[in-house]
Amino acid sequence: MKLSDGVEQAIHCMAVLSGLPDGSVLSAAALAEFHGVSTSYLLKHMQALSGAGLVATVPGPKGGYRSARKPEETTLLDIVLAVEGPAAAFRCAEIRQRGPNPLPGRYFTKPCGINAAMLKAEKAYRAELSKVTIADILADLAASDDGGIAARGCAFLQLNERKKAR
Repeated sequence: MKLSDGVEQAIHCMAVLSGLPDGSVLSAAALAEFHGVSTSYLLKHMQALSGAGLVATVPGPKGGYRSARKPEETTLLDIVLAVEGPAAAFRCAEIRQRGPNPLPGRYFTKPCGINAAMLKAEKAYRAELSKVTIADILADLAASDDGGIAARGCAFLQLNERKKAR
């Protein structure tokens, strides 16, 4: 199965946004610059995350995005479903019932075995993604960081974080 590049971008953006202090936001342009991706492509995925309630948007020239949930409340499955949609990756079109000399319906009373196997695999895949939260991703990163990754993030936030006016 191949997921779009938007899934990777969305997961990384959720990780960055989850580390923001309360009242702070980042613009889509800043997130795109930090990750070296297209702003217009990233905006599409940020809108999907917003529509799924995973990020909150703050309008205006000083606006941007922030996580709408705590990092331990957002799973990788939440993000994948927001970006890719809820439909199963495999969609059985019942091609076994097509072609020349199709057989009568009595040969197809059981669900397609291929479809059943694919749905079973997808169920396992989704179950695994639902076990991993953004907090888990951040904890793994912190455990392996010698300080360089944190320093890069802090320097980026110093320049790009938009803080709510008091």
